[in-house]
This record gives sequence, C-alpha cells and structure tokens, in this order.
Amino acid sequence: MTQPVQSDALGALRVQIDALDQQLLSLLNQRAHVAEQVGEIKRAEGSPFFRPDRVAQVIDKITRANPGPLHNDHVASIWREIMSACLALEAPQRVAVLGPQGTFCEQAAVEFFGSAASLIYCANFDEVFHATAAGTAQYGVVGMENSTEGVVARSLDLFLRSPVHVVGEVSLLVRHNLLRQSNSLEGIEVVLAHPQALAQCQGWLSVHLPHAERRAVASNAEGARLAASNPAWAGIASERAASQFGLHLVHHAIQDEAYNRTRFAVICLPQTLATPPVSGRDCTSLVVSVPNRPGAVHDLLVPLKENGVSMTRFESRPAKSGQWEYYFYIDLEGHISQPHVAAALKDLQQLCAFYKVLGSYPVSE
Repeated sequence: MTQPVQSDALGALRVQIDALDQQLLSLLNQRAHVAEQVGEIKRAEGSPFFRPDRVAQVIDKITRANPGPLHNDHVASIWREIMSACLALEAPQRVAVLGPQGTFCEQAAVEFFGSAASLIYCANFDEVFHATAAGTAQYGVVGMENSTEGVVARSLDLFLRSPVHVVGEVSLLVRHNLLRQSNSLEGIEVVLAHPQALAQCQGWLSVHLPHAERRAVASNAEGARLAASNPAWAGIASERAASQFGLHLVHHAIQDEAYNRTRFAVICLPQTLATPPVSGRDCTSLVVSVPNRPGAVHDLLVPLKENGVSMTRFESRPAKSGQWEYYFYIDLEGHISQPHVAAALKDLQQLCAFYKVLGSYPVSE
C-alpha cells in the first residue's frame, strides 16, 4: 500500500527537477547572450578572449559562495564547462595537443579550457610547439614533468628556441591501464606506449608480461590505436583511450607508483596572451647557461638566497655544442612582477651567458 505513495512522491520530485532544468537552461542562455556581448567588446578593443585568471576568479567566487550540498570540486567543473561553452560563442579557442584522441595531454587541455575548446591533434610535441608558434593554434598543451620519471626532456629542449611562453599548468593524476582487443593477458606479444609510460609501468610489466616486447610510440593513445589493429598487441593508456578505440580495460592502474602525476604546461605566443597577473600561488620558469668556470653554478643560487626566493626545480640539459656545455632549467616560487623575485632575476641575469624567462604563471592545484 505504500508503493503508490512513494511513486507519487518521486513523480512530484521529477516534475520539480524538470521545472528547475528549464529555469537553468533559460539562465544559461541568458548568460550566453551576455557573453556574446562581451565578445563583441573584446573584438573591438583587441583584447584577449580567453583569460585564465578571469576563469579562476569566477570559479573561486562561485565555490566560496557555494552553500552545498554540491561539492566545490563539482561546482568548479560545472562552471568551467559553462564558461568554456560561452567562450566558444565569443571566439572558439584552438588548442594544439598530443594526439590522437584519448591522450592525457588531451585530458589536460579539457581540464584547463573546458570541452568546448577546438582541439588540434599533433603527432608529437614538436608539432604542438610549431602549431602554437605559427598561429595554427592559439594555445598548446605539452608534458613537462612526471613525478615518477622526471622531466619530459624533449619539451625542455623545444622551449629553448621557441617564441612561446607558459601561461598556465595542469597537474593530472595519471593512471595507466592495459588495453587490448580481448579481456585477457594471454597471448600478448607487444605492449605499446609512450616511453614515459613504459618506464612508469616497468615493474608491473616485468612481473605480469616479462616476455612481451615493449615498443615505444609517439603517445599512449597512439599505442591504444595500434593495439586495436592487432589481437596480439596491448596498449598502455587512459580509460578515455579505451572508449575511443573500443578496447577492453584488461588491468587498471598498472603504474608502479600509485601517486603518479604528470605536469602539463599551457603555452602560447606573448601576443596571444601576456603574462598572467599575480595569483598568490605562482611559478616562474626560466632557462639559463653560465660560463664554464669553477663555482659558476653555485653563484646562480646566491641571488635567490639573498632575495628570499625558493627554487622548486633545477634541471640540466646538454647544449649539444660538443663543448660539454649545459642549459639549466629552473622553477622559482613566486611571480616575476613581485619585487623580491624581480630583484633576484636581475642579479641572476648578470651571471648568465644565456637567459630566458619561459613564463610566470599560476601553479596547478
């Protein structure tokens, strides 16, 4: 006798939800109309359409005002998509990423720009840099560093000569999955993935697939695409790639370190977007070289110490000059416009044979 009462109550709630959905849709379209007007003003003024600092401000304001029961993370995701959809009406943002579809680079781009961005898929990071520098894409997203395997060396090398700078970053918790046509470990002869992914999963592969060939490819999604063409092959990639290429998720999270994160940089030409303003949680990245003399590298650290600037990363890469010379990639805590950071960089520059600021930008949560 109680079932009809429950059904009536459920039906009433569904009617209420339907009405709220219509109100939400109406309000979203009102917001979109205002966004179109904003776009017209930006177009007339020649100001940038995409402002990541403005996106962050809006999301911060909304989450601070959130009374619940929605979690702030979910509210932030919803608002990022709302702003992405509205921005697409103003001017669709073209973003170069490592392809094919299903890469973690693609996922990082969606997290930063929202799913309404127009993604341009590139075969490698060289093409991402080229597309961004040439203006084919307004922005690019490239891997910079993994918490297990360290820096993505090719990205560092490409920054050296490219005119782009860093305007943001995304830190992704990366879970590598074994994907193939059939839902079994039996008969796997080749495992395909990006070299970083193969390295991050070497322990698991040595135990479970010790005789399988490990074949490096341009991206994890490319490995998944190839695995879809051969029943004896498996790929290491994301769940997104499994869906994209119709593969079974044979084993979940095979990376050797459970807390495996990859840091991606968002890049663009300075004329597309200037250095973002101070956010309070910023990083300044630069690349330098010093004369080959005793104590030269030590001397680089003195201006940082004297001005109270913390260094969060220090990597060396060969200059490929044949003279055993090196470039040093440095991340500093703080923004280039802050007086203590600016003073440290001014002093540091005097010590360098080569000096280039790669960007000053908000750090990822």
